[in-house]
Amino acid sequence: MDNSLLIQILIYIVQFFNFVWPIFTWGLIIYILSSWFPALRESAFGEFLGKVYEPLLEPFRKLIPPLAGMIDLSPIILIIILNLFGRGMNEIFQVIFSWLA
Repeated sequence: MDNSLLIQILIYIVQFFNFVWPIFTWGLIIYILSSWFPALRESAFGEFLGKVYEPLLEPFRKLIPPLAGMIDLSPIILIIILNLFGRGMNEIFQVIFSWLA
């Protein structure tokens, strides 16, 4: 396979990732803030966000108990991990590009 075609495919993958990843992260932030608005959390949109983000939050909730029984730190940890994952993916793509060029 020609390297230019492979590079073009990787460029599309990187662009897609860099478009979708911030939307995914902002969706988590919206889900976290929706806990302040019960009507939003109980709407169809809130239930959809719950189906997407609750499976990701659950392992962190098992590891980190709420502070004072109320303050849940698991979303903060998940946001940090998502940020690190996004940066790591971009670094991996940069290494692949330099390897192919």
